[in-house]
Amino acid sequence: MSSPHELYDEAIRLKDAGDLPGCVDQLRQIAKDHPDHSDTHSALAVYLQKLGQFDEAIEHAKKVCELAPHDAFSFTQLSVIYVKCGRIPEAEDARAKAHAVQAGGQS
Repeated sequence: MSSPHELYDEAIRLKDAGDLPGCVDQLRQIAKDHPDHSDTHSALAVYLQKLGQFDEAIEHAKKVCELAPHDAFSFTQLSVIYVKCGRIPEAEDARAKAHAVQAGGQS
């Protein structure tokens, strides 16, 4: 059985070959089978946003923040996803959390 990292790499190869929907399908399966694989959730957040599936993109970006609550970049990515999805108040909140984490505060 392949590791989540190997499966993730396979999914990214699909994206690189121009098959973004196939990549997303494979990433969804990885997230289902390995719910703590943060790279998968991070990629899903970006790719689902690109496909216009905003609510699901946001859920995956939130999952990254849950998995890595002390990583300012996780909240920055969530903020960017919110902006791209047109949800500015939520983006500002996530940005503030990123700054708090970066400053050593609580998220």
